Amino acid sequence: MNTNLKSVITNERFSNAIHRIPQNIPPVWFMRQAGRYHAHYRKLREKHSFIDLCKIPELASEVALGPVLEFGYDVSILFSDLLFPLEAMGMGLKYEPGPILSKRIETLEDVNDLYSVDKSLEGVQFQKKALEYTRAILPKHVSLIGFVGGPWTLFTYANSGKHDGNLSKPKSNIKLIEAFYNKLLPLLRENIKLQLDSGAEVVMIFDTAAGDLAPLQFNEYVTKVLEPIINEFPKRIGYYAKAGTRDQLYSINSIQNLAGFGLDHRFQMESILKEGFANGFVQGNFDQSLFFLPTEDFKKALKNYLAPIKDLSTEQRAGWVSALGHGVLPLTPEDHVKFMVEHIRETFQ
Repeated sequence: MNTNLKSVITNERFSNAIHRIPQNIPPVWFMRQAGRYHAHYRKLREKHSFIDLCKIPELASEVALGPVLEFGYDVSILFSDLLFPLEAMGMGLKYEPGPILSKRIETLEDVNDLYSVDKSLEGVQFQKKALEYTRAILPKHVSLIGFVGGPWTLFTYANSGKHDGNLSKPKSNIKLIEAFYNKLLPLLRENIKLQLDSGAEVVMIFDTAAGDLAPLQFNEYVTKVLEPIINEFPKRIGYYAKAGTRDQLYSINSIQNLAGFGLDHRFQMESILKEGFANGFVQGNFDQSLFFLPTEDFKKALKNYLAPIKDLSTEQRAGWVSALGHGVLPLTPEDHVKFMVEHIRETFQ
């Protein structure tokens, strides 16, 4: 693996953000930028299942390329799903249309029945070809990132089948968490390595359920367990927890080799940037729901959001990756997405 990070990161703006090099125009990429809001995706979805779009490399690369060509994002994302490691471990997975696992992890015996790391790794090999195909067809100046589900989110799904609201069940069996992590974490490490070896420049850990954790539990079930993996791949792994807290940001950012972290829309981006505590990029965080405002109100909301960030010096803005608080929502007006990407570059040129 190439250890010279600057030679690895294709997009100059994204590279500058990781290294916190001051620049006028930030890199732009959105979570779920390839998805149901986009006509390109919907046309493919008419002919192919979601599973096929993820697992057939030619289709996965086409899905990833579409929004880059139309909206001009600086970064493309592997088109996949964060639950595939659970399927690879022998838990079964189908989409109707949301994810449904055929098994739950409720006892230590259930954990023992999961596949070995080597066998599980076979179940995510399709990501290798998907990344290679995507890199081959992307414009040369566009970076390519991969992603995996965060350990706490994967445990929550494995234990409860969901992560919406009440997490008392997954939180209340410490021995089960430890046993599952002993199987999961080596697989996540190998999954990350596979993606980096296959063309991903950075791998994001999307830990959508971790925002619900109390600070001590976040340290225990997220920061402590991810630190060895992140340090093994310095500045190649980023992190995002939906509905994360400031304490959680400080915790995950204590890992010096983290490439960067994402914020949801509840944070004031200008305040986080002015604090200057991040070691790498800071991604976010326009409220994705505001895309649904009438056009003039949307433009006003976007300009009001950007104004205090624009007032910062380029040194204070160093590391900023312009993005949404979470991902692009279904039915989001495409012309609003296009306007945001273009307006960011006009505002900060």
